[in-house]
Amino acid sequence: MFYEKLEDKKVRCFLCAHRCVIAAGRRGICGVRENGEGTLHSLVYGRLVALNIDPIEKKPLFHFQPASTSLSVATVGCNFKCRHCQNYDISRYPEKHRDIPGDYITPEQVVDTAVKKGCKSISYTYTEPTVFFEFAYDCARLAREKGIRNVFVSNGYTGAEAVRTMAPFLDGNNIDLKGDDEFYRKICGARLQPVLNTIRLMKELGVWVEVTTLIIPGYNDSEKSINSIIDFIRSVDPAIPWHVSRFYPTYQLLDRPRTPVETLRRAREAGLGKGLRYVYEGNVPGEGSENTYCPECGELLIERFGYSITRNRIKGGRCFKCETAIDGVWDE
Repeated sequence: MFYEKLEDKKVRCFLCAHRCVIAAGRRGICGVRENGEGTLHSLVYGRLVALNIDPIEKKPLFHFQPASTSLSVATVGCNFKCRHCQNYDISRYPEKHRDIPGDYITPEQVVDTAVKKGCKSISYTYTEPTVFFEFAYDCARLAREKGIRNVFVSNGYTGAEAVRTMAPFLDGNNIDLKGDDEFYRKICGARLQPVLNTIRLMKELGVWVEVTTLIIPGYNDSEKSINSIIDFIRSVDPAIPWHVSRFYPTYQLLDRPRTPVETLRRAREAGLGKGLRYVYEGNVPGEGSENTYCPECGELLIERFGYSITRNRIKGGRCFKCETAIDGVWDE
């Protein structure tokens, strides 16, 4: 899906914002879409390298069916080259290998597994779900028929055509908003604007969106960087939950320390001070800033410790005390 034929058996892929022009016999930046003599093929359809049951809070999605479980699936490949990728062993696998690993599984088997295991959603995650779009799309359509919701955990580089195709079957999307354009160019091999476009378009099309920013000391922790992210989220919808998460040195980005809790606290307070309704600190369980409070009366609504919920006092999508509607996707 999402490509056009060019001269000399080349193709242009517009699944994602890179819009790769791919010569015959070559692959796109993602490493998993190959031009076979003028026809673009997905190499990862049904080739799963991960199939796990996770708490939905792990995505992280805090305003989406809290305390439910989600069947998480992934293939190899990614359209980013993040120097701090936690899952680089599968996301960057195609850079060093020609083979495509994974156990073959059908969309029907994925959905059946979700039903049998009592999962309320399927999450397309761990690597970038855009690169295994066709498989995710087929799973999502079947899941919707079974009453199972669908979730992306994404870098937001999905092309507009693909967003519009998936949106009718996509219920939630946690999208990374990593930093400014320089950060994207130097650390991820991408650009900022397509990510902003995806966040806005997903929201316009009715997909529940939450945003995550991994705060990395010296890279995206300046007041200017944090405020620009806050201002953008607020311009789309101040009800979008924002997760500011702690960085730990990993992969190729080992020259920075873990993020001080004080930095996360400063970002959270800035977000709330500028009008965001829900801001959370991630990767610091027990600090208290992973709880949900009513934006109107300030009452504690959902108490969390890591991925576990110890108390949920939201009733019918509303604050139990003042009955203010709490933004999100809640079970009745």
